[in-house]
Amino acid sequence: MMLLQDPVHPEVGMGFVIAMLTAITIILGPITWALARRLGRKENPDSALRAEVEQLHTRLAEMDSLQSRLVELEERVDFTERLLAQAQQPARLGVPTEEGGR
Repeated sequence: MMLLQDPVHPEVGMGFVIAMLTAITIILGPITWALARRLGRKENPDSALRAEVEQLHTRLAEMDSLQSRLVELEERVDFTERLLAQAQQPARLGVPTEEGGR
């Protein structure tokens, strides 16, 4: 930090600032150009990208259909389990006998 605040050699501080700005420009320049090209293409996406997006929409619709079928099957399994539990409950409890009672 002393280089930037040195009153005797202010050109060293300015040289450091210029060197940093140059380095940042060299590093971020290609990234900025690539980002600008990518954003410019978003207005007119190519046909391959459109086809891929359409395919993803189709697959998403299929997944929604499969999810609703899965929910229906889960409800059926739950219902079947409740019916089986009700059918087995009297057998587990047993029939009360008159000897065990009063």
